[in-house]
Amino acid sequence: MSNNTSTLMTEGSIWKRIVTFAFPLFWGNLFQQLYNTADSLIVGNFLGDAALAAVSSSGSLIFLMVGFFNGISIGAGVIIARYFGARDFQNLQRAIHTTIAFGLICGCILTLVGIFAAPQILVWMGTPSAVLPNSITYFRIYFCGSLAFVMYNIFVGILQSVGDSRHPLIYLVISSGVNITLDLIFIGVFHHGVGGAALATVISQFISVSLCLRKLLRSPEEFRISFRKIHIEKDMLKRVLTNGLPAGFQNSIISVANVFVQANINQFGQMAVAGCGAYSKVQGFGFLPITCFSMALTTFISQNLGAGKYDRAKKGAAFGAVCTTVGAEIIGVLIYFLAPMFIAAFNDTAEVVAFGTSQARTETFFFFLLAFSHCMAGILRGAGKSIVPMVVMLIFWCTVRIGYISIVIRFIPVINVIFWAYPLTWALSSLVFILYYLKSKPLQPKINA
Repeated sequence: MSNNTSTLMTEGSIWKRIVTFAFPLFWGNLFQQLYNTADSLIVGNFLGDAALAAVSSSGSLIFLMVGFFNGISIGAGVIIARYFGARDFQNLQRAIHTTIAFGLICGCILTLVGIFAAPQILVWMGTPSAVLPNSITYFRIYFCGSLAFVMYNIFVGILQSVGDSRHPLIYLVISSGVNITLDLIFIGVFHHGVGGAALATVISQFISVSLCLRKLLRSPEEFRISFRKIHIEKDMLKRVLTNGLPAGFQNSIISVANVFVQANINQFGQMAVAGCGAYSKVQGFGFLPITCFSMALTTFISQNLGAGKYDRAKKGAAFGAVCTTVGAEIIGVLIYFLAPMFIAAFNDTAEVVAFGTSQARTETFFFFLLAFSHCMAGILRGAGKSIVPMVVMLIFWCTVRIGYISIVIRFIPVINVIFWAYPLTWALSSLVFILYYLKSKPLQPKINA
């Protein structure tokens, strides 16, 4: 295993292993957020609030379509990390190539669904008629790159599962630079509108997936990709899906709720859509420490449980949870006070800024609850308990969230009712997660009867 960038997280200082792994993830997620934000920032400034609303109205639906397959790649990463930690390289190879084969199939299906289903789904969401044509254009072009989006997440999941978070960072820096450059060229120079923004994203995503593939084709033999080995093995696919489907459904559950939330925001008009869409981009930066530490914890827990190091797994879980909640809350406070400036960077129309700032100042003080829930989900996925986060999210982040909005908005028809759905459901899920963790002790060694 010499001369490679994989990291065995079962040895050495716990906090150094987690931070060293999480730090490139943080920068990678930062560039991913810049990658996602570039479209909205450039569209909002070059094309105006109507075009910004068109891009924003597609966001929840895009995550709904892509999130399911991303969740499966997360679940597959747990299996890969477990085999890597146990040094079981035969099954490691089987898991990697089965996951890739499944991803290729999913990417093709997602392309067809995204292109042909876009108009009807956006209508069902109540997308304002003034922005619907641009929303459909953006959505359809975006989903022409579905294969690249799915395979990129799978390739990055493989690299991260063996402890390599540095190369995905490098590839994201490159693709983000390409995306921003192409956005400026397509929109600012050639005036291609929102379709140009979507095309820039697709091209940059194909570049990043090509770089990931090149790396995996040249990786150490233990986790190197070979085209002739890419096929589905039924028993391995079952293991991957057992862990991946709950994570995929979890992402979809959250997305379904967010699509419902977006549909309710749409009822307040174009300015609300643009303002809340701008805030969602700002909020994405607040999620960075949450995402990077929860991903690091999943890999750390999975590798250490695979190696039978249960005490080390528990200590790592505690360290990661504290770091994530503290970091997220600090960022939340900063966004609370600086929200007007951040929203205005996308569009300085007073009404747009007012809507975005109102949402920010309702939610950001509660980022620590969001962070804790995501951390617990990451820990439980690493422990092979991925169905638990799925159930918790289904109950609170979907059913309760939708039920609350549906009922309360009838009696109090103001947009802040929608904003409060998030901190309320974050609090409930955090409470259930801590009670489950204390009772079930998922990081304890199993005792055979």
